[in-house]
Amino acid sequence: MSARRLATVLLGLGVGALVACGSSGDDAASVATSPESSAVTERIARLDEAVDRWRSAASIAEARVAAETAANLIVGPNGPGYADRNGDAAVDGDTDAGLLPGLDGTPDGLANPLADNPCIERDVLGGAWDDPSARWAEMTAAIEAWRPDGNTMPTLASHPMRVVGWATFTLDTDPAAPDALDLAHEYAGHAALHVAISADALTC
Repeated sequence: MSARRLATVLLGLGVGALVACGSSGDDAASVATSPESSAVTERIARLDEAVDRWRSAASIAEARVAAETAANLIVGPNGPGYADRNGDAAVDGDTDAGLLPGLDGTPDGLANPLADNPCIERDVLGGAWDDPSARWAEMTAAIEAWRPDGNTMPTLASHPMRVVGWATFTLDTDPAAPDALDLAHEYAGHAALHVAISADALTC
């Protein structure tokens, strides 16, 4: 994410807080600069950087590292698949908390405290997280059902979940296949659209 885009997101947080909460003046500024909103902004910026590296990777190995980074930043240490997804003995995207809640609701997820923002709730969280295990099961089922000629990612309301899907498809592609890097770049292009929607939710 460029410095200009990040600045726009930070500025937009104040606007989004004002619209969502009906605050004004010092109250709006306080919400806009809250630790929770700053944490989400920073996480989406890191996610954007990972997807940029994925899209421009010069090798499938580089693409797989970036895809693992993106997925781990979203799911967090108690989320599905978190760990060394590409088998290189490193956990890329290592973090104490994901953008979304863990499988049992812990950690809570960086975005969950901002659920009163309707755009965060709709586009980032993709709805309520009263049953985190069930929410993640929806993602897992959509990933398992996906086929090149049957895209199931649109069934997921959470755009970060869709990023995890495209990362998974990149990691599941045979790295020895002649079109592996082309596919990784294609999948990264899809992921980038969902990161952009997630970033835009911050300025709602």
